[in-house]
Amino acid sequence: MKTSDDRLLRLIAVFKFFKAGLLIALGVGLFKLLHRDIGSVIERWCEALRLDPGSHFVNLALGKAAKVSPGQVKKLGLGSFLYAGLFLAEGTGLWLRKRWGEWLTVIITSSLVPVEVYEIHRHPSLVKVVVLALNIAIVVYLIYHMRRRK
Repeated sequence: MKTSDDRLLRLIAVFKFFKAGLLIALGVGLFKLLHRDIGSVIERWCEALRLDPGSHFVNLALGKAAKVSPGQVKKLGLGSFLYAGLFLAEGTGLWLRKRWGEWLTVIITSSLVPVEVYEIHRHPSLVKVVVLALNIAIVVYLIYHMRRRK
């Protein structure tokens, strides 16, 4: 019989799998851009999305994209695959209700909280705040769950 703890662990696992899927998609997309002119690709995206080409933000994005080197794209792609692997390991451990999965999730998730806070400080957004709140809630719940299960 499934308990509410099992369902919550599975929900956290699904969240980790979702984040892994997004990072895998990002990594694949980055490697597809590896030997292409990123500035022209973003220009086409802007046209497809009907963004104002005279917009300050569009011009800023195009300027930054034009400066990205293939080495930087490769590092970002590899980094996204590395983080996806960590999220897959966390999700698998939680899905299987393994103690190591809970510990791995607590350690990795809590170690990234300072980075998330710094990013919110630099460039605040509602999405970043929601993700930070979810991650903190996950860490608190898992610590509570592990202590209660002793």
